[in-house]
Amino acid sequence: MRLGIADHFGWAVAVTADADHAVIDRRRIELVEPGVSPAPFHYESGRLNVAATAELVETVRASVVRACSSALDDLVGPMISISLRRWPPDFPEDIATLRRAPYEARADAIMYRHVLAELAHERGWEVHAYDAKSVEAQASALLGERAEAILRPALGPPWTKDHRVALAATVVAGR
Repeated sequence: MRLGIADHFGWAVAVTADADHAVIDRRRIELVEPGVSPAPFHYESGRLNVAATAELVETVRASVVRACSSALDDLVGPMISISLRRWPPDFPEDIATLRRAPYEARADAIMYRHVLAELAHERGWEVHAYDAKSVEAQASALLGERAEAILRPALGPPWTKDHRVALAATVVAGR
């Protein structure tokens, strides 16, 4: 099975699909533990110095590792891959740079994706990156006539754009 993730600040939509692209599971997963800031760069670092931001990020990242690990452990079936939104390969890593625009607006989301990718690798899963703006079109092209039925299944609510994107990412990863 393949897992597609559409992440947000502190949570994500997770869609698990089988080899025929049928949705096996869909759920909201928490990416950070309750009571922990979901956005240490975006919301918090403007009021902290670099050392305090680094300490906060370390605390939040540890929480993200625990929350994501638990969420992945709770998923259905033997997974072979995870698909995550793409991030720039040259995205900076030092705290002082990440506190500044334009990086601070994306640093939290990329931290979540890095943790999810690390946890997937530890589990022996392939990690695929997708472009959220084009993945539905790519999946539709691969699926041809079946695209509408697969990407818009009659599952009932909730089935949002995030669900479609996450499912489309599993289709593209499986090609």
